[in-house]
Amino acid sequence: MRASTVIVIAILAAAAGAGASRLLVEAMPHEAATGHADHGGKERTAPKDHVEQDEHGADRIRISDVKLAAAGVTLAEAGPATLSDTLAFNGVLRANQEALVQVTPRFPGIVRAIRKRIGDTVAKDELLAAIESNQSLTAYDLKAPIGGTIIDRQISLGEYASEQKPAFVVADLSTIWVDLSIYRQDLRRVRLDDEVLIDPDDGHGPIKGSVSYVAPVGASETQTALARVVLANADGRLRPGLFVTARLVLAKRSVAVAVRASAIQTLENKTVVFVREEGDKIEARPVALGESDPTYVEIRDGLSPGEHYVAENSFVVKAEMGKGEAEHD
Repeated sequence: MRASTVIVIAILAAAAGAGASRLLVEAMPHEAATGHADHGGKERTAPKDHVEQDEHGADRIRISDVKLAAAGVTLAEAGPATLSDTLAFNGVLRANQEALVQVTPRFPGIVRAIRKRIGDTVAKDELLAAIESNQSLTAYDLKAPIGGTIIDRQISLGEYASEQKPAFVVADLSTIWVDLSIYRQDLRRVRLDDEVLIDPDDGHGPIKGSVSYVAPVGASETQTALARVVLANADGRLRPGLFVTARLVLAKRSVAVAVRASAIQTLENKTVVFVREEGDKIEARPVALGESDPTYVEIRDGLSPGEHYVAENSFVVKAEMGKGEAEHD
């Protein structure tokens, strides 16, 4: 093939390639076609969750509800709340000793049958065990004197059962005692019928109760006195033996706008709340804080009643916003 022919073919091929490239660019979305160039000369697409600013200069980012839900982020509505001054205590859950019975054999003998185990629920007069009396050599039934739950068993099949030792302990766990340790300097502030918020730390929030008993004597070992709260436990949520924290409510006050304490974040040296706006937008709204308690924080400026904000896992949104700023830069 002659050299002039080869040159003509190359020119035609280059022209065709340029036209194809132009058509591909025209078919691409605007963002992809006008990608930003990085320092290496390569093009990159603008990030989807990039940070922008609203008309007031506040940072704003786009995050879908699906993405928020996947990250465990929950929203709540700003509005009135009641703040409480509280005093914190530690406590322990105990079976209600007024609804607990130790079941002891009437006569000593050999255990011939055991019908119930620890954790079993029993009705009043339900059979617990059969014991062969040493005196009559006949078996008699050991029954539950009350309805409740077996929380202890001290006998085994074939062993000797004594009338000096309880064979079973049956407790009605529909109510639970919460025994609180009150330090000496706080005793004057604790009174009967005071409202107490008990937190079992099981993820389901505190339980409201009231002080039903304050011990007239203290413990020399711990220099504390006992205060007791009786709680309903029909759903079995409270388990004897576990520790809890408690807050004695000393005073209450109402505020017009409040958010959960977990919603407050600091961004660029500003105190912000992440507010959900239209079009999958979340704004880092600067706010002025007022009074607070362990649950809520008053918002004096920057947020209106009825606005939705990120209440739980707000740090996830903060991290996304920081990442978006880095990509945008």
